[in-house]
Amino acid sequence: MSAVADALVAPAVTLADVRAAAERIRGAVMRTPTIPAPAVGRATGCDVWLKLDNLQATGAFKERGAANRLALLTARERATGVIAMSAGNHAQAVARHASLLGVRATIVMPRFTPATKVVRTESWGAAVVLHGETLAEAAAHAHALALREGLTFIHPYDDPGVIAGQGTMAIEMLEDAPALDTLIFPVGGGGLLAGCAAAALEMNPNLRIYGVEVEGYPAMAQRLAGQPVSVGGPTIAEGIAVRDVGEAPLALLRRLGIEVLVVPERAVEQGIALLAEGAKVVAEGAGATGVAALLAHPARFAGRRVGTPVCGGNIDARALSNVLLRQLLRDGRILRLHFDIPDRPGVLADISRRISAAGGNVIEVKHQQLFGAPTVQSTELELMIEVRDAAQGTALIAALEAGDYVVRRG
Repeated sequence: MSAVADALVAPAVTLADVRAAAERIRGAVMRTPTIPAPAVGRATGCDVWLKLDNLQATGAFKERGAANRLALLTARERATGVIAMSAGNHAQAVARHASLLGVRATIVMPRFTPATKVVRTESWGAAVVLHGETLAEAAAHAHALALREGLTFIHPYDDPGVIAGQGTMAIEMLEDAPALDTLIFPVGGGGLLAGCAAAALEMNPNLRIYGVEVEGYPAMAQRLAGQPVSVGGPTIAEGIAVRDVGEAPLALLRRLGIEVLVVPERAVEQGIALLAEGAKVVAEGAGATGVAALLAHPARFAGRRVGTPVCGGNIDARALSNVLLRQLLRDGRILRLHFDIPDRPGVLADISRRISAAGGNVIEVKHQQLFGAPTVQSTELELMIEVRDAAQGTALIAALEAGDYVVRRG
């Protein structure tokens, strides 16, 4: 797209617009804290500050844009109601702030949407319509309903009012931590990054600002590079798993010269675990991608004062548990060990004694004597062992091998 075309598409979102949005949403949206995160900083080699928008009433930053856009409704639009399409945080944000304003809200969600998200959205007073097998099908149905019933469509990111509302995050970050020299924002459709970049660069033109996407869904990075969009696959960062980015955010980011980094799925899981264990903060996948960028691109941020939002905390408890356990395995703090041991009295006791002497804690045992072992004179044993760190794990395995046990890590 040409610079002239960009200028026609890009909304005139300025610091003044974002400040006006901040006044509109004052009292309806929490002014969340921006806090130092020394444990995250030690792990990433920079001075890290976290903006805790996971503390919002709906657990995510989407309230900012939704609250501002709904505050801009005309009297007629308020009377007829609003409609939105979302399988996640935008749905709850629109539902909550429509309820606070006494505006009727309809939310179209794909049929695959987890029941918990449907229930939470309905709990804010919205009427939920389940339609379509994909987000695109749900969006098409929402637009059709909007036309048929005269409802105002509240877009999750391709709307100047939403973009300005999301930009309020950057103002708060820089007011609370003015020494920051670098900001990182997750990118789905691009509204958060566009609004925050527009406001922050007017406040401090010397800031470095980056977006971050997960490798399976690098749509904004691809569009900025003039490449065809190719996305897909499962991701823990489903909140930013977007195929169609906003044209208005895209044009704004091009105009501002913002770079979007791409991080691997593993870095997002590491970010979730580091936030939980190091900063004592619960983040969903999308909310941890700023920290993932620090882990995946350490040389770029070494020694800098970096601010990034934990923009959402709506992660399924089972998913969080799995991520934390996987990280413990990667760090070598949980060992999965396999043995083929002689089937004779005292062997299990000897193995237990060696593990205990090395400081390990057995948390799971699988002992297959009849069918899994290679011969009738042996037994298959699998142990899950908790250790302090990788070095202690290495010492523990050495102690077992000193007893002539063949140990395989699994």
